[in-house]
Amino acid sequence: MHKSQLVNTLADELKVSNQDSAIVVKAFFDTITNGLVEGERTEIRGLGSFRIKEYPGYSGRNPKTGVAIQVPAKRLPFFRVGRELKAVVASDKKPPKK
Repeated sequence: MHKSQLVNTLADELKVSNQDSAIVVKAFFDTITNGLVEGERTEIRGLGSFRIKEYPGYSGRNPKTGVAIQVPAKRLPFFRVGRELKAVVASDKKPPKK
């Protein structure tokens, strides 16, 4: 599913305009993004959780030339799937509509 499809689905479900739906989707993504930037963990029950994983720097090699290089430390977003989502996907059933 693409972001535009999510916007359209939300607009259809809530009977609102696509523009209003796009504002909600953008606010949702921005809230998660800003929380991750600040080091917060975001958990959405039934879906999963977002957090930052920190990886230390290390010495590596350029595979083409064999020259040693220093790979810098990095912070990457990490998503962990929730138990309910795992169960729905594993059962091949559609989730119940509310």
